Amino acid sequence: MALPHKLRKVRKKRGSRTHGYGQIGQHRKGSKGGRKAGRHKEGWTYVMKHEPEYFGKKGFTSQKAIGRGITVINVGELEELVLKLVVENRLERKGKKAFLDLDKLGYDKLLGMGKIAEPILVKVASHSEAAAKKIEEAGGQILKEHD
Repeated sequence: MALPHKLRKVRKKRGSRTHGYGQIGQHRKGSKGGRKAGRHKEGWTYVMKHEPEYFGKKGFTSQKAIGRGITVINVGELEELVLKLVVENRLERKGKKAFLDLDKLGYDKLLGMGKIAEPILVKVASHSEAAAKKIEEAGGQILKEHD
């Protein structure tokens, strides 16, 4: 190991083009910061054999990015859904009120956006307070899972 001194080669040859290592590129080789250049060209067989997961995404995906997988419907869309089911002859009635089983129709949650005028009985797994309030004001009712 060489001790640092003011006349070592790296200081002494400062300003010369090759720093005393000859004309054509001697002393060029080195780690270059650990680069993995050429992995998609001449190093491709190495990548396929030893590092097949070199390219591609890594890490985790946050739950917000994935989404929770909950299918929602708003109160304002319920009347359109009733009309659609009437046309298809699939609407159930309990008394004079239309009955919607949102679980069977593929919805997990009822939200309170929009307006509703006619009374509807709704069976749903979960709902917001605003949705419950609007349906009850229209004369309808939200039924729980076990009802």
